Amino acid sequence: MNRTERKLRALAAGHHLVDPLAGFVDLAGIREAVEDLTKAFAPLGRVQHTVAVKACGLAPLLRYLGDLGVDAEVASPGETAVAEAAGVRGPRLVLDSPAKTTAELAHALAEGTAINADNFQELARLDDLVGPSPRSVLGLRVNPQVGAGRIGDTSTATTTSKFGVPLRDDRNLVKAAFARRPWLTRLHVHVGSQGCPPELMAEGVAAVHALAEEINAEAGYRQVTSLDLGGGLPVDFTSDEPGFTYADYVATLLAKVPALADGHYGFVTEFGRSLLAKSGFLVSGVEYTKVAGGQPIAVTHAGAHVAARTVLQPEHWPLRLSALHADGTPKTGPEVPQDVAGPLCFAGDLLAKERPLPLLEPGDLVVAHDTGAYYFGAHYAYNTLPRPAVHGFTVSEHGDVRFTPIRRAQTVAELVADAGGELVGALPAA
Repeated sequence: MNRTERKLRALAAGHHLVDPLAGFVDLAGIREAVEDLTKAFAPLGRVQHTVAVKACGLAPLLRYLGDLGVDAEVASPGETAVAEAAGVRGPRLVLDSPAKTTAELAHALAEGTAINADNFQELARLDDLVGPSPRSVLGLRVNPQVGAGRIGDTSTATTTSKFGVPLRDDRNLVKAAFARRPWLTRLHVHVGSQGCPPELMAEGVAAVHALAEEINAEAGYRQVTSLDLGGGLPVDFTSDEPGFTYADYVATLLAKVPALADGHYGFVTEFGRSLLAKSGFLVSGVEYTKVAGGQPIAVTHAGAHVAARTVLQPEHWPLRLSALHADGTPKTGPEVPQDVAGPLCFAGDLLAKERPLPLLEPGDLVVAHDTGAYYFGAHYAYNTLPRPAVHGFTVSEHGDVRFTPIRRAQTVAELVADAGGELVGALPAA
């Protein structure tokens, strides 16, 4: 049974879980993505695959991925804590962030977590923290300055990017930093994510591989023993197919840098969107419909609080939408251009504008596809709306669907607590 068939089964079986908005995760789809990833990278030899926790930092999913052999890349104390709660900790974590505190660095070193320093000032902090025999693999993030992809906000290898040490500007300083620190054994590169073509990503990897060879040659031994290749493989949001595959990406890498397969280096990957996006979807009820200026509008419970990028940058992050009857079966009929609106109190809160769909009515359901990455975890608290429940599902060979809770819906009491409810009397009387 393929991804599309599993999704249809889940929608028909799980429509009662949409109250009034819910996320769903196809666990078999994630397992298939992990299998594709590990098989594709096998020619590179020693590879530690991690999932970018920012893409979907839900502890049960991290445990599930961990059981499949996927470790975690974290970029904040919160992401670290969630991964550790899921049982993924120590050497199974890679810490990346442009703003790590001394406390974060100390915790990572105590745990044996790998660290990719972002800049020379962070290296100076590590000088004061690293003992003679650190348990952690320690590296430096380098910006290869190879340019931007289609989406500037997700391109991290531009000339003036805030991430990493700019290689063209500071190549000699990078080499000197390694020469002074024998405990630096890794180089890290991440060119960007959605909108960055794999060929551009391969240029960044080629630049870092060349730098590693140069550092090792000048050191007279193999000081750099591993390369963190980052993540960023783009996803095709126009269909259920993944688009550019991991196998395609590895072929692109090896065409650019055949020496990646020579066994001289271990590797780390940090994929997020490409591992998770296709296996998740959001389902919202249609609360009301109206016509304004001749334009049909369906008001749903899915807006910028769960789809901020889509709402604020629809030209870069459009989502496929499907219309369902209340029982979860596909809705048919003539397609009518209509706005699919969210519940937030600003006019631009639209999942889609003038989207052709069978005419939506109150009680119908709207599916937003390919939302397994970022849409569940990057909640926007505008209007104090709750984070929706997320349900994992499996489908048996006989078509039976089993749902497992991954996150319960946030309660009103929890929203009040987040708003400082326990401190209501803290301020002096006016």
